[in-house]
Amino acid sequence: MGSDRPQKARAQKARTATLDKDLDKISSVEDASKHLGRRLAGSGAGFLFLLAVMIFTLASTAGHPDTLVAIAAAVLAGYMAMNIGANDVANNIGAAVGSKALSLGLGLALAAVCEVAGALIAGNKVAGTIANGILYADRVANPDLFVWAMMAALLAAAIWINIATWISAPVSTTHAIVGGVMGAGIAAAGVSAVNWTVLAGIATSWVVSPLLGAAVAVAMLAFIKTFIIYTPDKIAAARRWVPVLIGVMAGSFAAYLMLMLPIEILSVSLPQALLVGLAFGATVTLMSRPLVRRQSEGLDNRNQSLRKLFQLPLIFSAALLSFAHGANDVANAIGPLAAIIGTLNDGPLVADAPLPLWELLIGGLGISMGLLLFGPKLILLVGKEITKLNPMRAYCVALSSAVTVILASSIGAPVSSTHIAVGAVFGVGLFREWHHRHSNQRKAYLAQIAPGSGDGSEKPVGEVNTAELRRRYLVRRSHLLTIVGAWTITVPVSGALAALIAMLMFRLFV
Repeated sequence: MGSDRPQKARAQKARTATLDKDLDKISSVEDASKHLGRRLAGSGAGFLFLLAVMIFTLASTAGHPDTLVAIAAAVLAGYMAMNIGANDVANNIGAAVGSKALSLGLGLALAAVCEVAGALIAGNKVAGTIANGILYADRVANPDLFVWAMMAALLAAAIWINIATWISAPVSTTHAIVGGVMGAGIAAAGVSAVNWTVLAGIATSWVVSPLLGAAVAVAMLAFIKTFIIYTPDKIAAARRWVPVLIGVMAGSFAAYLMLMLPIEILSVSLPQALLVGLAFGATVTLMSRPLVRRQSEGLDNRNQSLRKLFQLPLIFSAALLSFAHGANDVANAIGPLAAIIGTLNDGPLVADAPLPLWELLIGGLGISMGLLLFGPKLILLVGKEITKLNPMRAYCVALSSAVTVILASSIGAPVSSTHIAVGAVFGVGLFREWHHRHSNQRKAYLAQIAPGSGDGSEKPVGEVNTAELRRRYLVRRSHLLTIVGAWTITVPVSGALAALIAMLMFRLFV
């Protein structure tokens, strides 16, 4: 009897192990099913959005002889807008999510609302540049060639952005559409169809804008470190300066909004807009002082406490950046659509002419849909994997990106918000590295890297263990190389792809 007990125990143990294995297999299948279900749900929702675009365009262009062409163009614009949302909007709230000032869900909702608002209120100007600034429509002999060239540009740019999102590369959607329009235009009418002067200006802005974004972010971070973080009473300094920073952000937005309002609503010069921004910023500064004072009550005099005071400014700056992005980057989807609809209506789009509301709505809603369905992956990359962001650093990134995009949008320059935001993130990280090495604690830092044994064999202060110093980098260089590589090839790849698609479309439809 006693000898049966160990045998039964072993059998029971074997049955338990088998059951555990079966349960593990079932759990794995369930996890895989959930993952697949989420992907299918996203694709299904995207398909329903494009179906809604078809119905919406049909209702808006009913009776037009080229309604089917208009519907095809609108669907491609909607598809492009979703890809912009999936790839590009990561820059808007990545910093806020990475610093934990916003949850991912709340950040997505905030960005979606502000993207639509920016597209509807201020998306007209940059869309005009994309629609009629890159190509000379009158140099394309056949209007049908121009229509299908713009179709090819939309499709090529959207495909390339889709691929980039799939491989987690935050590319520039502006680069993609400009390259697509250029490549398709050359296929339609040769190099003479391209407005190389405008294109050179756009390319210059691509170089200047990330450097400007990085410079503004570094200047803001240096200001915060000097006047708030490295002061004897951090909380008192924050009470004095955080409302001013909120006011600067609010004033910038007010001035930008005044400049972007349609002329038929209100015509405002640049000095007038700056005065309005100054007055609004001063008002917001005064109003926010009591709020910041209440938030700071009971906080300890340490850096961790400052993070709480910067959460609200960071949320507002992320909202502002999303609005500015909607105003600037909706053109990447709607610009070609506007050119196509204008040509179908017996003429190219007139410069500075107001775009139909339904076109802007397709772009704004498409960007928001792409963000909600496919955006979280790249949000985490931009917000967490390049360099570590706290609310103060993230605020500098978001505000500098917003100000730079606002300046570009006000003059109709289609800049890359990806370049600007990522440039600001790298600028902040590299500034922290520089500051860390050249601070008053430099000697202690180097001694920690290469300590001596105390027997006189210590290394001189100037000698550094290069491998250890590289390990302590605050910016991940590998991400920089990946992102810059994706940026570099975007224009030629999208241009070549657009040219091939355009030549195929010409054979089939012209």
